[in-house]
Amino acid sequence: MDRAFTHAHRGGSGSPMVCLHGFTDTWRTWDLVLPMLEREHDVLAPTLAGHLGGPALRDDLDGDTVADHVEEAMDAAGFATAHLVGNSLGGYVALQLAERGRARTVVALAPAGGWAEGDDTYRDVLDHFPRMQAEVRPAAAQAEALVATPFGRRRATALITTHYEHLPAAVCANLVRGVAGCDGVAPLVALAHRQGWVLDPAAVDCPLRIVWGTADRLLPWPSAAERYRRWFPQADWIELDGIGHAPQLDVPLEAAQLILGFTA
Repeated sequence: MDRAFTHAHRGGSGSPMVCLHGFTDTWRTWDLVLPMLEREHDVLAPTLAGHLGGPALRDDLDGDTVADHVEEAMDAAGFATAHLVGNSLGGYVALQLAERGRARTVVALAPAGGWAEGDDTYRDVLDHFPRMQAEVRPAAAQAEALVATPFGRRRATALITTHYEHLPAAVCANLVRGVAGCDGVAPLVALAHRQGWVLDPAAVDCPLRIVWGTADRLLPWPSAAERYRRWFPQADWIELDGIGHAPQLDVPLEAAQLILGFTA
């Protein structure tokens, strides 16, 4: 096991908060915002099942498996409920947990699963991940060398950020290694192709903020949010002009302010 990738991070004090990363990522995606969040919250940032450092996926994998593992981590931490923050896949999982009554609030950063009924472009997004992993795996052992230059850091983050100059090399290297080490790529992609994204919006009754960058290349705004805009018109919708798929990396200070301003 890579020592940089553990099953979870916990730190800070205050009301409980759970931060959930995106597909092929790890909890390290929150590195730049954790110091700010932990001033106000007791933060648990687990690695999702099937991802580098996280628990293995169950043999009887279904659409609840990833959320089940997060719920178990919340139980182990003593969090009956928490402020839930999620990016991409993590945003969808946060909404699943809100459906179960585990959320005090939800801040979803470009949550997955928002494509309109009949919009099959999500299949192209899903199929991107196995191809990306196949390209990244041979180079992952040299991740630190690959991101040692500004050009390397730009290439490593081009799909999910528009700003990269501030990103430490270690953060970029962790992104590369997370993609390479995500054992859940094939089974989770296959599951999403079979089942899609199932959610009962009427059961999500906590305060909800949805944040989307207008320059999101992975889940383009607004087309990848159509279903959520119909399901959650009452949500606090925020557009980040010119920002990409992962605001916690792209604009960490603004992302932390948007999270803390809502949980307060």
